[in-house]
Amino acid sequence: MNSPIEVLLVDDHAVVREGYRRLLENAGDMAVVGEAATAAEAQRLFASLGPAVVVMDVSLPDVSGIEALRRIVARDSTARVLMFSIHDEPVFPRHAFAAGACGYVTKASAPDVLVDAVRTVARGERFLSADVARELALQSLPDATRGLSSLSAREFEIARLLALGHSVSEVADRLCLSTKTIANHQSSIRQKLGVANAAQFLRAVARDGLVAS
Repeated sequence: MNSPIEVLLVDDHAVVREGYRRLLENAGDMAVVGEAATAAEAQRLFASLGPAVVVMDVSLPDVSGIEALRRIVARDSTARVLMFSIHDEPVFPRHAFAAGACGYVTKASAPDVLVDAVRTVARGERFLSADVARELALQSLPDATRGLSSLSAREFEIARLLALGHSVSEVADRLCLSTKTIANHQSSIRQKLGVANAAQFLRAVARDGLVAS
């Protein structure tokens, strides 16, 4: 009998994690070996457990799942991380794959899609849920706006934190960077988005789906 696929679940809601655990373990060929509620905890458990697949939410309370993904892949380039999120806007999977994700599934997908995605990623293949694939295809059309897709991975994370209402100094603390560096990134972000102030910035990121409008 083959060994089960060892999975690390990362989501800040315990009830949600419990549902995912039951779903995956009922599949018969998977075992959830750890659970994390924050990016920092995910990094620590990944290092200690060495799971075959990490199933990680994009929205975490400290830094985003995409930033956590970037840090995990920087530590282990062979890490297999599947992002699982409510966000189906193309900017999220684009940045996730750029950061090293092996798959992206939305929480609107049927339960068996997540199970299939974990198996696919465990085999070393990529997986994209149908709804996200459709949105990415539509964004590739000539009239599609690039918006947040033009930002670097670091700029995207900073934009996300600023959009959530964190100050420059708070963002600096979370990302272990200087306030000057964050301020410089903020200027670059506004220039790329074509905005001149905080109000215009918030409208732009709401339009592109980074925060609720």
